[in-house]
Amino acid sequence: MANYRFHLTSEYIELDNLLKHLGLAPSGGAAKAMVADGLVKVDGELETRKTRKLRAGQVVSLGDDTVTVLPPT
Repeated sequence: MANYRFHLTSEYIELDNLLKHLGLAPSGGAAKAMVADGLVKVDGELETRKTRKLRAGQVVSLGDDTVTVLPPT
């Protein structure tokens, strides 16, 4: 179980890009497949939109891993 904190560099990041950037998925295609397979939740709700825009304050869950999206520093 890992808890990640991701600081945005712009207004948002797309879900598949976040998973790839943090190494939770080995590639963008794998990230999209994980979302399509129903393995990802955003704010506790199942998310099926691969390119959902994530903004500061949202929490992404993938198995035992969680990512808190934070505002730009």
